[in-house]
This record gives sequence, structure tokens and C-alpha cells, in this order.
Amino acid sequence: MKYIHSEELLEIPEGVKVAIKTRNVVVEGPRGKLSKSLGHLAVSFTHPKKNLIKIELHHGSRKSVATLRTVRTLINNMILGVTKGYKYKMRYVYAHFPINVNLEKKGEQMEVEIRNFIGEKIVRRIMCRPGVDVEVSKTQKDELILSGNSVEDVSQSAADIQQICRVRNKDIRKFLDGLYVSEKGHILEES
Repeated sequence: MKYIHSEELLEIPEGVKVAIKTRNVVVEGPRGKLSKSLGHLAVSFTHPKKNLIKIELHHGSRKSVATLRTVRTLINNMILGVTKGYKYKMRYVYAHFPINVNLEKKGEQMEVEIRNFIGEKIVRRIMCRPGVDVEVSKTQKDELILSGNSVEDVSQSAADIQQICRVRNKDIRKFLDGLYVSEKGHILEES
């Protein structure tokens, strides 16, 4: 079955500029600027009012109509990123050997270095995505804080850190060691 016309509406908050040209979305706000190419999706954008974006699709199947909500959510995540930012907290979990984490800035990217994981001599290194800041928590012991404007970059960096510390060739019910995401939120919390 084809849907003749489908649309989604997205409101733009004050202080945020959204520019869409040839399905390249650029969002500017108080925290910075984010851009994303949506050229692979067959949707059209219109700007009926100053603070409103209309995302439309004509003669689409059920799967292609589902992309409307996805596009709306992607743009909304970018708007939240340039206004509030994203913050992920990760905790070190270990039973016997304490995990040592060192941070080093290499150009625009941060490098996370993990040592003494389950007592192994192997040094694990992860290059975080550009725009992601990593710091060791000052208030909580054994905690890393990842923050940035793009939710995709922050969450992918957290996933890379978590996956490099997977326990292999052992019973994972007993060896729960690793670095795990403990909290997700925004940098600027609403008070």
C-alpha cells in the first residue's frame, strides 16, 4: 500500500538556526554548530513558518514513511546538542585488579588508554571521535565523563570504550569487569 502524502512537523526553539540545502542539515546554536547529510533519504523539507520545519514524503511505502520520524528525531537531537549538549558517565567495574585510565589529547581528538584490565599487560587505546571531551570525574571515584554536542559521537565513543574491555574466554557471569555506561543526560540540566 502506498501512502499518498505523509508529513512530520518540527518546532525550532529560540536562539537556534536550522539551514537545509539539498538535504544537508546545518544546525547552529549557543553551544556550536552541527551538520548532517540526509541526501540518501527521499524526503522534502519546507519552511512554512519562521520556527517550523515540515518534512514531507509523497507516494511512500510503509518503510519509507517510517523515515519521516527518523529524520525528525535526528534533527531534534542536533537541536538538543547545540542547546544543552550530551553527557555520558561511565564507571569502572573490577573485582581484584584496579583499572587504570589515562587521558591524552592528540590534536582535536582525545585518546583513552586503559591499563591493568583483569591484570593483563595489554594496553588498550581508543581514539574518541572529534568533538568529544573525556575527563575523569572529580566527585566520584572510578568514573569517566564523556561530553559533546553530537549524541552519535558521544555514544559511539562510549560504546568503543565499553567494547574494548570485553572479557573473552572466561565465564562472563563471574568476570563482570569492564567500563560501563552508568548515566546519560545533558550537560546543561534544567533547574
